[in-house]
Amino acid sequence: MSPENERIAICPGSYDPVTNGHLDIITRAASLFDRIVVGVVNQPIRKKKTLFTADERRAFIEDATTHLDNVEVTVFSNLVVDLARERGAIAIIKGLRAISDFEYEFEMAQLNNKIDKEIESVYVFARPNFSFLSSTGVKEMATFSADISDLVPEPVAVALADRLARDRD
Repeated sequence: MSPENERIAICPGSYDPVTNGHLDIITRAASLFDRIVVGVVNQPIRKKKTLFTADERRAFIEDATTHLDNVEVTVFSNLVVDLARERGAIAIIKGLRAISDFEYEFEMAQLNNKIDKEIESVYVFARPNFSFLSSTGVKEMATFSADISDLVPEPVAVALADRLARDRD
């Protein structure tokens, strides 16, 4: 397929840190589109400070998606719709875990549609085993040394343990 006919989607998020739930959504999206651009928000508006830098978060995702030839990861600091336009994307992919996610994502979809009606919002429901999983929950569990090995890629678990140990000292 020629690059101008590629069906490209953006999969944005803070990914602080990336979880196996995020990776499941990215993997499933990669099977639906020709190319997925995972957009790592440089400094999320809804969160005051991230635990990992944007480059660290990008590297975690790149490491965890090396088996997916049609996935690339980039850091962005503008509106997700602007990133989609820059990359020639036709869709923004988001995962939904619960009704609480829906309300926020519905509002974002309407705002994105106001900015660019040509870019679709596409939602992928979390698999049941990931429906409870959030980066915030993982960080909280890791803070108290709970086993998170089945919730995040191994390098993320190691980095979380190291970062949180240093923060406790």
